[in-house]
Amino acid sequence: MTNKIACPIQTMISPGPKPNGLQATKEGLWVIDQGNSRVYLLNWISGDVITEFQTETDRPSGITIDDEGNIWIASTYNCKIYKVDRNSGKTLDIFESPGSGINATREHYNDANKTGDHGLEWMDGKLYVASPPSQYIHVISPTKWSEISRTKVPGFRVHGIAWAEEKGTMWVADTAMGVVSRIRLSDSRVYDAFRVPVSVEVHGMTIKDNILWYCDDRRPIGTLNVDMKPDF
Repeated sequence: MTNKIACPIQTMISPGPKPNGLQATKEGLWVIDQGNSRVYLLNWISGDVITEFQTETDRPSGITIDDEGNIWIASTYNCKIYKVDRNSGKTLDIFESPGSGINATREHYNDANKTGDHGLEWMDGKLYVASPPSQYIHVISPTKWSEISRTKVPGFRVHGIAWAEEKGTMWVADTAMGVVSRIRLSDSRVYDAFRVPVSVEVHGMTIKDNILWYCDDRRPIGTLNVDMKPDF
C-alpha cells in the first residue's frame, strides 16, 4: 500500500498575519484572515493585493462567493456566517452557524468555549459549511437558512474544503491530522487521501485547474503537489 504525501510548494506570503480561508476565482485568489478579519484578493502569479477590505467578522476561518458575487464568510469565534458585499465589505446579512459547538479535542476542558465553522463552498445555490465542532459538512439553503443535508467527514478537525473534478465529491482537509481526503458527499465514502508534511498545516483550501491551493495560518500560501488519482 502506498502512502501518498503531498509536496507543498509555497508561491506567496499572505499580506495578513493569519490566513485561514481561500476561494479560487478567475480574477484572483480570495483570502480571509483570522488575525485581522480582512479580506484580500490576490494576483495568482505575483501575490500582489488587487483589493482588500475590513469585515465585521470575529476571527473568521472560511470564505466563498455565491452566484451573484456576494462573499460568504465563516465568522468562527462568534459562531456566525456573514454575507458581505464584495466591493465595500459591508455586511449584508448574518446567520447562525449550523455546526457550532465545542471541538472534540477540547471537551475535557471546563472552560472550553463554543466555536463555529471553517471552510465554505458554494454550488447550485447551496452553501457548504465545514464545521470542526460537529465534524460534518452542512449543506445549507441560504434563502431559508435551513439545513438540506449533512455529511460526516473523516478525522476530528475539518477545515478547508474544495470541489473535486469527480462529480459529487469534495476534497476535505483535517488540519490537526495533516490529511486531505476526497469524499462522496452523499454517504461520506472516502475515495482518496494523502498526507502533508508535519511542517505544514493546511487551514484554508481551494482548487484551480485541478490543483489544490492551501494556506498555512503562519502566512504561507501555495499549492499541494500530489497525484490526484488514487494509487493504493
